[in-house]
Amino acid sequence: MIFDCDGVLVDSEPISVRVGTAALRRIGWDIDEAEYAERFVGCTNEYWAEQIGRTPPGWREQVNADYAAAVAAELCTVEGIEAALDRLDVPFCVASNGRHRTIRRSLELTGLADRFAGRVFSAEDVAAGKPEPDLFLHAAATMGAEPERCVVVEDSPFGVTAAIRAGMRCLAFAGGLTPAARLSGLGATLFHDPAKLPDLIGALD
Repeated sequence: MIFDCDGVLVDSEPISVRVGTAALRRIGWDIDEAEYAERFVGCTNEYWAEQIGRTPPGWREQVNADYAAAVAAELCTVEGIEAALDRLDVPFCVASNGRHRTIRRSLELTGLADRFAGRVFSAEDVAAGKPEPDLFLHAAATMGAEPERCVVVEDSPFGVTAAIRAGMRCLAFAGGLTPAARLSGLGATLFHDPAKLPDLIGALD
């Protein structure tokens, strides 16, 4: 079982969207949080930087500092995910478009680090992050699992698309920032309660 991190394990996306929207508005973007979420939730750091383009000196460093401070003060697990992890009887890992240091910090701050020790995969590990399938295929190969035997838990169109392209079954969390309408029709099974994930996985077999 392969988990995304942001929005699936840790409730970081409202923080990211709030900080990112404010930062873009400071440099003249006419954007609100809904549009920011639609454009950027689940994307790679490289995609984000490419879309934003040239920025004033020190702007990116300030964004990173603002996000780090907010995460340190506010980050928590997604409600129900710890109960799901407690009940899982299959091997699991995390595969995120975030950088290793960001994933590690998020897992440490929320007390999940020990659950995923040695089983953390980042877009830094592959040539292309989500929506390409490379990251999920790399995670599966490292874990010794065939793609068709893997279940991915995602919450963004970027991640769902990557899972389907990898030939994996996908459960898409529709209780986060991404509206269910944007997740439906992509080939995933939608769910709203993370605590019920073990039951959903059993129903897929």
